[in-house]
Amino acid sequence: MSPRSASVNEELRRRSRERLLHAAIELVSERGYDATTLGDIADRAGSARGLVSYYFPGKRQLLQSAVHRLMHRTLEEALEREPRTEDGRERMARAIDAILGLTVHHPVLMRQHMAGILQAEGFVQCPEQQRLAELLRDTVARQGSAAPETDYPMLRALLMGAVYAALVPGVPMPLDVLRAELFKRYGLAWEMGAPPAPEGTDEAYDADLSRFFATEDRPPQNSRQPK
Repeated sequence: MSPRSASVNEELRRRSRERLLHAAIELVSERGYDATTLGDIADRAGSARGLVSYYFPGKRQLLQSAVHRLMHRTLEEALEREPRTEDGRERMARAIDAILGLTVHHPVLMRQHMAGILQAEGFVQCPEQQRLAELLRDTVARQGSAAPETDYPMLRALLMGAVYAALVPGVPMPLDVLRAELFKRYGLAWEMGAPPAPEGTDEAYDADLSRFFATEDRPPQNSRQPK
């Protein structure tokens, strides 16, 4: 049997990593962080347990990467939804609402994510975090910032603060209050974006997150149709 090509091995590694990210999101949502082990995640992903440490130093880093994936794909989906727009203020409103919406639909994940960031390791510098940073940087640039490299960290800090405030056990701040403050900060009209509906309402929400984790085969490069 001839050895697999480098491209095939790369694709297999990509799919294994995607399955681990997806499994981490599912299990922590279902059981909580402390009740989820790396072995559980590997089993759900259908991967060898030793493979987890090949991609991630530990459980905290794996979960951070998984939540950063959830955040950047949720943000990307919100920015690109129909009707498409290049209006910077509308895109900023969509970005704010997308991140606030995660506190409604995924409070366990977001609370644990915030707790993890405050550990000594801080942010995990992974592809998922970098992509989230790119989207937020682009958002402030399109909104009219003359200094995106300075204004992007402020937007990130304000969003993190809002998520934290919304999830503090016992004394959470209402999302509409947090949204109003952020919209005022960026000069946005209330009717912009898509405010997250309270949990338990009839608003449609696609809870199937598999679309955010590309575990299927990618088509070979030469099979794509020319544009």
